[in-house]
Amino acid sequence: MPSLQLVVLDMAGTTVRDQHEVEACFAQAAAATGLAASAERILAVQGQAKRFVFERLWAEQLGPVAPAALASRVDDSYRAFRSILEDHYRTQAVVPTEGCLDLFAFLKSQGIRIALTTGFYRTVTDLILHRLGWDVGLNAARLGSANSLIDLSLASDEVAEGRPAPLLIQRAMQLLGVTDPQRVINVGDTPSDLESGRRAGCARSLGLTNGTHSRQQLTQYPNDGLLASLAELQQQLQAELLPA
Repeated sequence: MPSLQLVVLDMAGTTVRDQHEVEACFAQAAAATGLAASAERILAVQGQAKRFVFERLWAEQLGPVAPAALASRVDDSYRAFRSILEDHYRTQAVVPTEGCLDLFAFLKSQGIRIALTTGFYRTVTDLILHRLGWDVGLNAARLGSANSLIDLSLASDEVAEGRPAPLLIQRAMQLLGVTDPQRVINVGDTPSDLESGRRAGCARSLGLTNGTHSRQQLTQYPNDGLLASLAELQQQLQAELLPA
């Protein structure tokens, strides 16, 4: 692999601890607005842009209907979800995942850029960043500085199509001046995270098994390795980048 320039990491379940809270928020909004969605179905679409998921599930439930009727149901569910999700992140504990902060520090020490991407929209992304203190040093475009913990934050509503499309990764590369995807590692805890990295042509698209999906679940999807935690990724990178 050419020298590593950028690590792209998902947020909820990858860098931010998620004990299925987002799924619970989604299920609550679905139930409140009449959308039938099993726990298994909700888990299967984790990592994707949430409004797109509501569109997909409502289309499946309603079948052929007028676009306006579909849009009305989607709007209701998505509005309820936003309210529930934002209240959750305002009031409940928000903590990094195991090994996350140490990994950030190591990448910074090696001059490797850090981009956080997410299926969330910007409002809740900023709420999470602020609760963690990760917004310090970011400018209005959420680009980092010498004093920031991360180099970039991107939300799903800032690209034309969220995961599993590769656009979040490609946009991160563009904003950070990285031209070769073989100098990029992508890390996430969902099948859509893995697929987005592979579609972007990243050197590795790695799955994290202490987030929303287990090793058994993720092993069914194409990947370049499965990690028990971000601490394991740091160990691997140290072995590769630092002389013995």
